[in-house]
Amino acid sequence: MISRKKTIEMIDKIDKMFPDAECELVHDNPFELTIAVLLSAQCTDNLVNRVTGELFKKYKMPEDYLAVGQSELENDIRSIGLFRNKAKNIQKLCRDVIDRYDGAIPGNYDDLVSLAGVGRKTANVVLAVAFGVPRIAVDTHVERVTKRLGITRYKDSVLEVEKTLMQKVPKERWSKTHHQLIFFGRYHCTARNPKCETCLLLEDCREGQKRMKRKDA
Repeated sequence: MISRKKTIEMIDKIDKMFPDAECELVHDNPFELTIAVLLSAQCTDNLVNRVTGELFKKYKMPEDYLAVGQSELENDIRSIGLFRNKAKNIQKLCRDVIDRYDGAIPGNYDDLVSLAGVGRKTANVVLAVAFGVPRIAVDTHVERVTKRLGITRYKDSVLEVEKTLMQKVPKERWSKTHHQLIFFGRYHCTARNPKCETCLLLEDCREGQKRMKRKDA
């Protein structure tokens, strides 16, 4: 793995590439954000935004999701992967939010992960975006990019990736770095065709240098 100093140097370069990186899930409040992140599992943000554009017009509060049958909610999110399980979790989550948290999304980690369908990544996104709590959420982009760059190890679990980033990145930069790594992975260092030839990090990226050598061979 590269050093903390080199990690910051790389993230500074990514900052120059994506200075305005932010959450791309469209939402108006913590509740909508939680629903959107839950729906985004194994699904693109673009598709989620297309679905929630209509969904959030129909369902404004937790009570609205419980006022319909699960089959109706399933039909409303049918274009999203795992829609049956997600519909079930959304209704369970809404019931818990009403019964345990007076209808509002809780603003702490332990309460968030106690909700149906909310795992570590979802909780971290909600805390960072909706409540301004410094967090790093590790999705497929963050995991892929940090391993390619040598910030984390290829054998690291998602939790190990998160902990390593928290150790190497100053806390006040956690949330911004999370979004910038996502943008870097989503729009530049993509899974199949990373733009190594125009990358500001190529000089320090062993993975990128290997790819460039294979292209020249």
